[in-house]
Amino acid sequence: MYVGVDEAGKGPVLGPMVAAAVRTDPESLPADVDDSKRVAPARRREIAAALRASDAVGVAVATVETSEIDAPDTDMNTLTVRGQARAVRGVARAGDRAVADAGDTSEDRFARRLREFVTDPERETAPPVENVAVEAAHGADESDPVVGAASIVAKVARDARVAAIDAAYPAYDGVGSGYPSDPTTRAFLAAYVADHGDVPPHARRSWSTCADALAAAEQSGLDEF
Repeated sequence: MYVGVDEAGKGPVLGPMVAAAVRTDPESLPADVDDSKRVAPARRREIAAALRASDAVGVAVATVETSEIDAPDTDMNTLTVRGQARAVRGVARAGDRAVADAGDTSEDRFARRLREFVTDPERETAPPVENVAVEAAHGADESDPVVGAASIVAKVARDARVAAIDAAYPAYDGVGSGYPSDPTTRAFLAAYVADHGDVPPHARRSWSTCADALAAAEQSGLDEF
């Protein structure tokens, strides 16, 4: 039994980043657990529900909200470590081994920083967990079933947050996936800025996509004047 941890939503312009940790024996997992990107949405939801309901599986979810992402004194690598550490703290026990999907170009550096955030009482408000050995690897959500399970839980939780954001704006034609490359997301931001003169509270204001939407609205106003 060990802990797998991953995050979803590192790159979107809308909504939080969500990290999840799963503590279990791989033998307790469904056979089709995999990187969340390779599992159909309906099946992801089924797997996540089954994991949460199982007595043989521990699950913890942590969020990094847009206000924290927009803070000027941090960066996405640190926030990824912080989110994963919060999730690990929620489910790990002293002496556990944790395997993470590395969110840094250096696997060793990510593992070292994650262990510091998990075990150091000064890092987070949640209680630290002592003597946790941390490994990190790129593509661990594909190669390690427990990390894959964590990626599914994180993705389902993130999708639920996006669905809630979408429901909060019934006057618009959907918010899309929240990713900058999604035309629906970009159209939503443009329409919202045109109506309100600012980006919505769920948007990552520091992202260039938001700056582009604000600049386009300002230029449109100047052209009309």
